[in-house]
Amino acid sequence: MNQPKSKYDCVIVGAGHNGLVTAAYLAKAGKSVCVLERRHVIGGCSVTEELWPGYKVSTASYVISLFLPEIMRDLKLKEYGLKILPRNPSSFTPMKDGRHLLLGPDEKQNREQIGKFSQKDADAFPRYESLLEKVAAVLEPTLSQTAPDILPVSKGLRKIGLGKKLRDMQKAWKMQSTLKSLGDSLPEAMELLTGAARPILERWFETEVLKATLATDAVIGAFASISAPGTAYVLLHHVMGEAGGARGVWGYVQGGMGGLADSLAAACQDLNVDIITEAEVKEISVDQGVAKGVTLSNGTFIESKVVGSCADAHVTFEKLVSPDQFPKEFSDAISKIDYSSASAKINIALSEPPNFTCLPSTQIGPQHRGTIHIGETMEVVEKGYDDAKYGRPSETPILEITLPTSVDQTIAPAGKHIMSMFVQYAPYQLAPGLHWDDIKESFGDRCIEVLSEYAPNVPNAIEHRQVLSPLDLERVYGITGGNIMQGAMNFNQLFLMRPIPGWADHRCPIKGIYLCGAASHPGGGVMGACGRNAAVEILRDF
Repeated sequence: MNQPKSKYDCVIVGAGHNGLVTAAYLAKAGKSVCVLERRHVIGGCSVTEELWPGYKVSTASYVISLFLPEIMRDLKLKEYGLKILPRNPSSFTPMKDGRHLLLGPDEKQNREQIGKFSQKDADAFPRYESLLEKVAAVLEPTLSQTAPDILPVSKGLRKIGLGKKLRDMQKAWKMQSTLKSLGDSLPEAMELLTGAARPILERWFETEVLKATLATDAVIGAFASISAPGTAYVLLHHVMGEAGGARGVWGYVQGGMGGLADSLAAACQDLNVDIITEAEVKEISVDQGVAKGVTLSNGTFIESKVVGSCADAHVTFEKLVSPDQFPKEFSDAISKIDYSSASAKINIALSEPPNFTCLPSTQIGPQHRGTIHIGETMEVVEKGYDDAKYGRPSETPILEITLPTSVDQTIAPAGKHIMSMFVQYAPYQLAPGLHWDDIKESFGDRCIEVLSEYAPNVPNAIEHRQVLSPLDLERVYGITGGNIMQGAMNFNQLFLMRPIPGWADHRCPIKGIYLCGAASHPGGGVMGACGRNAAVEILRDF
């Protein structure tokens, strides 16, 4: 369908995975729904694009684990073609001295691998994983429900009715009861939720390469040092989610990350959702504090009393709606949201897989299946941040590399490979005199140079390359500051403080406008929880 109807029960702005999830749940409840996507392709950041003939590239997000299993069941996504390919081993860190570290779901293999460096660490690692899994099991139920608004915000910011107060108090009480199950682990759990990754890892382990491998996971997608409070929370992510088939198993979507969007779109279409591409929303129309619909950039007006926005809070509340439509307290709080970003993405077509000097192979091996970490010491990770805080791309960038063609032969020509490089630190805000359009290719060259110190064959194996700076991520995907989480995942911007305190339930002061993307709880990552939770609240208001 190329043209939308003139009126719907609900309009969703953006066909990211969360927007499609919201649309599907609303349609299941009998609502007429239209999804409007600015680009020519659906999926938001979970997208597959044929950048070069025969290469189906996950241009932005690249692995999946956190996606809620209940959404897959409710929407029958496997029946609509979603197939997730698990990775084993899941992590490979090469070293310049000829050694390496492989980690994965096999506890015996992990012990053997870590034992090469330290028997003490080999014994400690299962206990560390057990703690993370215990805390993650307590947290996971909070992802699949709307965050409670229990903070005593001023009446100028929001007046909360009795019914919602009772619901939120019930959620808070249930959360407190759940936390009791942690018992003596509660202090460690609270440190994981609020503390810094580095001191925790240094307390647990002595092996530098093990600490660096885990520390990289703590800062990927964040503009933060591993010594900064709040980075420990991200450590929990590697043991959360079951989309890969088991807890903490991250996988590739067959056909690229767009396979998730395709399965969601198929479910939506069977529920009579209209999905319109190349339909940019210019404005959300408001009259006397109530949503009336949306106006497209071509002037088309679509009437709807409910508008769900998959865009971030800045785009939604400062661009699509004039800030003067909101109470000053709300607009002031929205304007202060932190979108600090320091990530770049490099997509590469290779004629052959990387051949690592520490584990030589001209064919696909275990070292290619999982995430390849380039950055073997804690100091390298720290120094990468040091460059970025002064507005310079890291001289020694931290690379998180995946080779999806190691397990999925459907996305590249026979014998060829796709390599994804997610890079830290590439600050959105550069020092005076620097501009990303001028330096992004040289930064890409530097990233390849760093990788070639471990896999010398890579430079000559490159057939095609795409460098996406944080500025490009903002331009292409519409994410403010290039922040892939739609707002920094700092503690002060999580849970009942996301996007701002007092408005964690997807609503805003204008009746009928809802956030349904990662700008809302539980935040970034390919979860679908934001979209599902938003649908619950929208249907409650219906």
